[in-house]
Amino acid sequence: MDARYTGEVMPGTLAADVADLKEAEVLRAVRERLARGDDPVGVIEECQAGMRLVGERYSQRRYYLAGLIMAGDILRQVMDIVQPSLEERFSGDTGARVLLGTVEGDIHDLGKNIFAMLARCHGLTVHDLGVDVPPARFADEFDRLRPDIVGLSGLLTASYDPMRETITLLRRRGATVPVIIGGQIDEQVCRYVGADHFVTDAMEGVHLCRRLAGRRGG
Repeated sequence: MDARYTGEVMPGTLAADVADLKEAEVLRAVRERLARGDDPVGVIEECQAGMRLVGERYSQRRYYLAGLIMAGDILRQVMDIVQPSLEERFSGDTGARVLLGTVEGDIHDLGKNIFAMLARCHGLTVHDLGVDVPPARFADEFDRLRPDIVGLSGLLTASYDPMRETITLLRRRGATVPVIIGGQIDEQVCRYVGADHFVTDAMEGVHLCRRLAGRRGG
């Protein structure tokens, strides 16, 4: 039976072990879950739920920077384990091209990398520009690649202005494709930067891209 995250973090669950930074338990549970045929996306969603709890504990000063770093390392190892199962299970048919990157002034890439891997498994072509990407580079790569969707990632509040500058420059260059922002954001940030959509979860971003690609294709 798949054990998808439903919004509750119960003791002894995968999400709780991630939140408690129990590296060995998490990696063992992930391998066991995949071996018995659990949905790899469900496994990722549970781990992301644990990561959200880590973030809450950090904001409450129950965790310090070392805890955030350790949690990120656990999730990276989980993604390495899960990736082969994702590639075996999923095949996509959209063919849509996504230009992706973390905006200037921000070097966080974990969420972006998770999205990129899931998107590729679902048939999207992802051109990942990496981190700390200036607005001009986004615009130049847009002109060169002519993607169907642009995705801007940023975890820091300092990323909001670079997002806004990037979107403004893209529109001045004549870009009419949807722009999606992802990270620690909300509707207010989305309006401020001028994006068309926002997501706070990697899988949500994949589903959104597929829907948008279907509309443009239709």
